Amino acid sequence: MPPPADIVKVAIEWPGAFPKLMEIDQKKPLSAIIKEVCEGWNLPNPETFALQNADSTNFYITEKNRNNIKNGSILRLTTSAAQMAQQLHERIQSSSMDMKLDALKDLANSSRDITFAQEFINLDGISLLTQMVESGTDFGDLLSFTLTAFVELMDHGIVSWDTFSVAFIKKIASYVCKSAMDTAVLQRSLAILESMVLNSQDLYQKVAQEITIGQLIPHLQGTDQDIQTYTIAVINALFLKAPEEKRQFDEDNVSILDCPLTEMAHILAQKQLRSIILSNVIRSNKPINDEMAHQLYVLQVLTFNLLEDRMMTKMDPQDQAQRDIIFELRRIAFDVECESNNSGSIEKRKSMYTRDYKKLGFINHVNPAVDFTQIPPGMLALDNMLYFARHHQDAYIRIVLENSSREDKHECPFGRSSIELTKMLCEILKVGELPSENCHDFHPMFFTHDRSFEEFFCICIQLLNKTWKEMRATSEDFNKVMQVVKEQITRALTIKPNSLDQFKSRLQNLSYTEILKLRQSERMNQEDFQSRPILELREKIQPEIMELIKQQRLNRLCEGTCFRKISSRRRQDKFWYCRLSPNHKVLHYGDLEESPQGEVPHDSLQDKLPVADIKAVVTGKDCPHMKEKGALKQNKEVLELAFSVLYESDEYLNFIAPDKHEYCVWTDGLNALLGKEMTSEFTRSDMDTLLNMEMKLRLLDLENIQIPEVPPPIPKEPSNYDFVYDCN
Repeated sequence: MPPPADIVKVAIEWPGAFPKLMEIDQKKPLSAIIKEVCEGWNLPNPETFALQNADSTNFYITEKNRNNIKNGSILRLTTSAAQMAQQLHERIQSSSMDMKLDALKDLANSSRDITFAQEFINLDGISLLTQMVESGTDFGDLLSFTLTAFVELMDHGIVSWDTFSVAFIKKIASYVCKSAMDTAVLQRSLAILESMVLNSQDLYQKVAQEITIGQLIPHLQGTDQDIQTYTIAVINALFLKAPEEKRQFDEDNVSILDCPLTEMAHILAQKQLRSIILSNVIRSNKPINDEMAHQLYVLQVLTFNLLEDRMMTKMDPQDQAQRDIIFELRRIAFDVECESNNSGSIEKRKSMYTRDYKKLGFINHVNPAVDFTQIPPGMLALDNMLYFARHHQDAYIRIVLENSSREDKHECPFGRSSIELTKMLCEILKVGELPSENCHDFHPMFFTHDRSFEEFFCICIQLLNKTWKEMRATSEDFNKVMQVVKEQITRALTIKPNSLDQFKSRLQNLSYTEILKLRQSERMNQEDFQSRPILELREKIQPEIMELIKQQRLNRLCEGTCFRKISSRRRQDKFWYCRLSPNHKVLHYGDLEESPQGEVPHDSLQDKLPVADIKAVVTGKDCPHMKEKGALKQNKEVLELAFSVLYESDEYLNFIAPDKHEYCVWTDGLNALLGKEMTSEFTRSDMDTLLNMEMKLRLLDLENIQIPEVPPPIPKEPSNYDFVYDCN
């Protein structure tokens, strides 16, 4: 007869004694269980004791988390969280440096547990740590463990970041600004500054007054990738939280605060931030880890978002300064000077302007300023055109004159093309959107030039003109050409070129003819059979294919996935792993110290959840851990990757998938376990792919074409390379 569900068999350790095997009744109060354990070892004052997990976490068992205790768990009897907090609170004030150091080590380790953290914070422990930092008497390991404990305690979100003094901020900033500082202290200080900026607008103001880009740059020039990552994270945080009208960095000796947006590109170029990141991070000998890739992606997004203001600004047809830019485009293209008011009649000048504006490819030949009233791309398109005309003058003149000499129906309108291309590039690079929480998609080539977007445009406008000629397009084909150009650009970007020259070379290989070949190949692979017998056969074998997909999803759940824990301070490098048992009856999960290489064995995952106890799987904003975050724009991506497993009454297991594919695999697999339909987009895609493949195989079989059971062997490497292949 199986034991009652409320009875859990565990082992309990106590230093100097043999472990005790006992059954815990989950209905009994935890205090009664601890008292029973203490009586077994003749320990007085059971109220000063507690149980904790005897694993790498050492987390306390409480009434809230006691349901996580599973059969076979190993627990440890230890000092209660309140008692431990009181002891450490006293020990870290010891006059003995050795005792103080040991106490701070224990505090840094214990502070990861929210139960202990709450007790220590109740003793005003955060204030004690900040006073120790402000005093400036501790250095080296003492300071490092003090800051580590502070970071761990603040990570729990119990104390508001708005409570800290200017003196504390100045002291933390001073550690970052010093030229020679202990690596651990520097790392914690950067992490604290990042959290301050991200969690409090008031603290952003104070931090921005203490830190300059010039003081952060030396940390990027070192070889420690963790320090480089934290440094870029601080820059991103300052950039992200800056008010729209002040989203700018200042000079070495001036604060980051109060810089106008229009100076951003100039200051970044002057501080050589881009080139330093390129040479010391992107092109360093060390491989870029996921966190660094994310921070580079965030910096890339925020840099491109500087273009949003121009992208959303309409041109004022009455603004003479803006009209002068159009005159400049005309002057460079046709090598003419602006005529004086006395040179010819007004009608003649208007006729000349109209003729030239038509050659430049504007939609409105009379007043081309009207073309730039569409947002997006607004004035950004005109900025790109002027940059191209000034910095790639030969190519600009060639394109304009080349098209102005063609027959009307075959000319590629430079003005209209530039406006639509700028809009397209903004869509591809998602200009104006906030960075995703989980994306690592940065492009090294955008860090190779101070005006990377403008150079990107210059390459693409020449591609557009080339593709137009290859397609022998007319004005009616404009949208078709733009679709081909977009495909060429997105395909070229998928290989992540290291430089703009590599990107240009890749585009050279993606001619219109090559795009047609790729489309034809993909069309053949995705061919849809529409005849009635074929459709009936597809419908007949669909359940078989669906069962195959279901088995694949369950097999992936058995392999398991590593999930990252995300809180207000994103970069914590805390992970947990979850996998399904081979018999599909239990979910095994547990915390990890670091991201695993390969699968994690079942026996190393401490917690279990029977599949039979699962009541529902919810996604997105319905998840308990997303209800508060769902309304925030910056959490949109996280919202799309979030799902929760609900069990018992109010218990739940929360997930944030590493990417969309893993999200679909897990939600499909969990729904399959519960006997529900798998509805993700990946299931539909897999169904189409497998159905088409199966149909082709069956049609080949009808033609009596023998299909081998096993793939042909891979040819062996030739022993003699001294041969010539006759191509004729």
